[in-house]
Amino acid sequence: STAVIFMSDNGGLSTSEGHPTSNLPLRGGKGWMYEGGIREPVVVRWPGITAAGTRCTAPAVSTDFYPTMLEMAGLPLKGEQHVDGVSLVPFLRNPFAKFDRGPIFFHYPHYANQGGFPASAIRKGDFKLIQDLEVGYYELYNLATDKEEHNNLEQLEAETMEDLSTELDSWRKEVEANPLKNNP
Repeated sequence: STAVIFMSDNGGLSTSEGHPTSNLPLRGGKGWMYEGGIREPVVVRWPGITAAGTRCTAPAVSTDFYPTMLEMAGLPLKGEQHVDGVSLVPFLRNPFAKFDRGPIFFHYPHYANQGGFPASAIRKGDFKLIQDLEVGYYELYNLATDKEEHNNLEQLEAETMEDLSTELDSWRKEVEANPLKNNP
C-alpha cells in the first residue's frame, strides 16, 4: 500500500527582523537549535499498518525517513547510506511498543538571516545539549520539565553535560561534520 509521510523541515519563521509566525510556547524558530526551530509534527498514513488517529511523542528525525521507506518497501537497509537514521517501521506497526531511536544530532555550522547562531545539538532522552560553535558556550535543557528551554542546567547537571558534550564531539568526528569557518 502507499504510505504518506508529511513533515516540515523546521519551525516557523522567527527572525531578528520580526516574528511573522509564532512557535510559542517553544523558543526560537527556523534556523535555531531551540525547540521552536527543530520540533516538528510528523504525520504518517500507511493504510493497513498505522492505526488512524494514533498519536505519539517519541522523538524521531528526518534522517529516519530513508531507512523507514526502505523497510516499508521491503528492501534491505543500507546502513552505510543512513548512518544517522533508524527505521521507524517497528514503531509504526505498534505505536505502543517502547521505542528509543537513540540520540538525535543536529548540526548547523553557519549564520543565516533567521537570527540563529552556528550550533550543534544532541537530544538524548529528556535532555538536549546545544553548543554554540562560535564561542563554545553550552546550554543544557530537560525537555520533560522545560520544553520552553528557559532553565539552562549546564552548571547544575555537570555529569549529564559532560556525557552529552563528549557524545556530541564523537558524533561530529564520526560523520566528519563541517566545522564553523571564518568568513574570509
